[in-house]
Amino acid sequence: MSLSPSTIRQQLSSDAPALQEAGFEHLIDALNQGVVRAASRNEEGRWQAHAWVKEGLLYGFRTGRLERIAARPAPFFDKGTFPLKPLRIQDQVRLVPGGSSIRTGCYVSPGVICMPPMYINTGAYVDEGTMVDSHALVGSCAQVGKRVHVSAAVQIGGVLEPPGALPVIIEDDCFLGGGCGIYEGCIVREGAVLAPGVILTGATRICDLVHNRILKPGEVPAGAVVVPGSRARSGSFAYEHGIATYVPVIVKYRDARTDAATELESALR
Repeated sequence: MSLSPSTIRQQLSSDAPALQEAGFEHLIDALNQGVVRAASRNEEGRWQAHAWVKEGLLYGFRTGRLERIAARPAPFFDKGTFPLKPLRIQDQVRLVPGGSSIRTGCYVSPGVICMPPMYINTGAYVDEGTMVDSHALVGSCAQVGKRVHVSAAVQIGGVLEPPGALPVIIEDDCFLGGGCGIYEGCIVREGAVLAPGVILTGATRICDLVHNRILKPGEVPAGAVVVPGSRARSGSFAYEHGIATYVPVIVKYRDARTDAATELESALR
C-alpha cells in the first residue's frame, strides 16, 4: 500500500532509524511510480525543488553498503540501496538491448524509448513519448517532459546537492540535438530546440538575435531555436589573436519548418 508524500516525509525526518529506513523504501517506491517528484511545476509555470525528496535520496547513499548486484552480462557493484529499477512488460517502457541502465527511484513513463547505451539516474522523471538516445545521460533528479527527443550523447546533468537546488528541467516537446549539455539546474522551456553542441550552465547568458536582448542565465524561452555561437572578446590581446568565447544564440523561434525538421520518426515508435 502506497503512503502519502506527507507520511513518507514524516518517516524520513524521524529520529528512529527503523522509521527512516521505512521512509526511504517508501520514497523509492513513490518515485518509481511517479507519485512523488524531486521538482514540480506550479500553475504559474514556476518550478520548485522538493528538498525533502533529495534529502531522502542522500539518506540512501549514506546508509547503503557496497553490494554485488546481479545483472547480465556482468554484475554491478553499487550501493545496495540503489539497484536497477524494477521494470515489467506492463510498464510499456522500450528498453532496447545493448548496455543501458535505469537506476531505481526514478519514473519512466509508458511509451518512453531507451536506445543503448544510455543511463537514467535516481530521482529523475521521464514523461511519456520521450526518446533517450544512445550515449545519453538523464542525471539525478532531472525532470524531462513529454515527447522530448534526447539525441545521442546529450548530457542532462544531475543536481542532487544541495537539496534545495533546482534540478535540470526539460519541458514538453523539446528537441535536444546531439552532444548538447544542460547542467546546473537550467530550464529548457516547452518546445525549445537546441542544435547539436549547445552547452548550457547556470552561468551561461543567451543572446537572443530575434528580440535583440541578452537573457538571464539558466533558462531557454519556449519555442526558441538555439545554436552554438561565439562572442568576440574585448582588449588588444583578444583582438590581435582573434579570440572569442562561446555563447548560445537564439536565431529564431519555432515554425512549421522547424517542426518538420525535428519530428521524430514514427516508424521508430
